[in-house]
Amino acid sequence: MDIDVIYKDENLIVLNKPAGILVHGDNKTEEDTLIDWLEINCPETAGVGDSPEERPGIVHRLDRDTSGIILVARNQEYFEYLKSLFKNREIHKTYRAIVLNPFKEERGVIDAPISIKAGSIKRTAHKGKDSKEAVTEYKVLKNFDNFSYVEAYPKTGRTHQIRVHFNSIGHPVAGDKLYGGKSAVGATDRQMLHAYSLELALRPGETVKLTADLPDDFIKFLASLEK
Repeated sequence: MDIDVIYKDENLIVLNKPAGILVHGDNKTEEDTLIDWLEINCPETAGVGDSPEERPGIVHRLDRDTSGIILVARNQEYFEYLKSLFKNREIHKTYRAIVLNPFKEERGVIDAPISIKAGSIKRTAHKGKDSKEAVTEYKVLKNFDNFSYVEAYPKTGRTHQIRVHFNSIGHPVAGDKLYGGKSAVGATDRQMLHAYSLELALRPGETVKLTADLPDDFIKFLASLEK
């Protein structure tokens, strides 16, 4: 498994997760996961976290088909520190996405609670159960005939938040099999969503912005829209 290391110090390892790889196992398949890579390349993460037997060192996660930046704590003290940053919304997240349909506006805010759709594992921005506040700001980087290239800045951390929110305003993520519908699925093989950067204080008073390069399939799909 080939995973790029973006940053590494005595407390933290920052990775650029490829699309198609699970962060941790789901008890349904025997495929390799990010955790398997950590066991070999960063064994000190064993025993770190709230559920170290399942998710050693993992403070947050990305969907299987979402690529991009992910933080892994290398000791329990730093795990608790990162956890507090996420809880207090002191980590600023930027995603890049290719979504269906051009926008009229250059910027916007999607302020819509996300809940669980009745009788399903899907999330929804419409009426459902266990509703929670969810806010996503966005900026349009470029419009194309049938797509848009956008940056998204989630202010909350709900499951599938960006995918659900963009779908709710008529701009599903290209390739999103769960939320996008037939037109989105036919666009590309996987959802064009990439966790692009995280801005955080590695230590109090030492703020950095860490960035994960766009993957090749994302770059190629974007280039195809230019033609």
